[in-house]
Amino acid sequence: MKNKMFKKIASVAAISTMLLVAGCNSKDQDLKVAKVKSEERPIVIQGPMPIEAEFFADKLKNVKIEKSGTFVFYKGTLNDYPVIVTKTGKGMENAAAATALTIEKFNPIAIINQGTSGGHDPSLNVFDIVLGKRTTNIGSLKTTNMDENQGMDPTTWIPMDLMASEGSGSDESANKVRHYEGDKDLLAAANAVKDTYTKGKVVEGTIGSADFWNSEVDRIKWIHEIYGTSVEEMEGASVAQIADAYDVPFLGIRILSNNKTNGGTYDPGTAAANQEYVYEVVKEYISMVKK
Repeated sequence: MKNKMFKKIASVAAISTMLLVAGCNSKDQDLKVAKVKSEERPIVIQGPMPIEAEFFADKLKNVKIEKSGTFVFYKGTLNDYPVIVTKTGKGMENAAAATALTIEKFNPIAIINQGTSGGHDPSLNVFDIVLGKRTTNIGSLKTTNMDENQGMDPTTWIPMDLMASEGSGSDESANKVRHYEGDKDLLAAANAVKDTYTKGKVVEGTIGSADFWNSEVDRIKWIHEIYGTSVEEMEGASVAQIADAYDVPFLGIRILSNNKTNGGTYDPGTAAANQEYVYEVVKEYISMVKK
């Protein structure tokens, strides 16, 4: 009788232990899944102005708005993956500061800087989109030496690579164009969905950035010749420089809102059209990340 009772108690204890272990394993698995979910690094989409950022932000789910200084972060999800739209403000300084802050705060897996731009290539039209295979700072220049009353000649100015040397401006090794390459996986995602865009063509090219707005056609032609630029805007190169410093994948995607070289006049509808296309790019990139 005692042996039967002992066996019964032992059997109950064994089953209880098994259930306890199974429960612990289940909880551990849940914790692991939750941890993996919490460790998903967000994709960041940047737009300088409200017209270049808020259309995309409206497409996100579970959006929470966070502000820091003049920068606005729309934190949400797309296809159950974290995506942050950043309204950076216009200009190189704003874009660089917003990028450094974004990387420090959110540790993104990738950054896409997108928005409108002015055309440099006469073969490109309003609503065409340029994927930044390369991005470069077209405002980093060193003038030639001229004394008083000798005038000035911007066509003789020399590109200056700010990252070539920590020495003074007399370092000859800095007298060259610096290009930042677009991330190959982001480029692959962008090219994979380019057929979904029907308002113009999508091409790879060089995006030029500087704190100026060129409306002089001869000046635009000079920059196009020296730098090989497809378009110009005011943010991308500074974002690329900061992303490169932190080793974060980067890609610029810019739509032509006007093109002085072929008479293409400004169309504000280009800002939303670009965001529609970038939305498809991000969905494709998310599928690549999840795989």
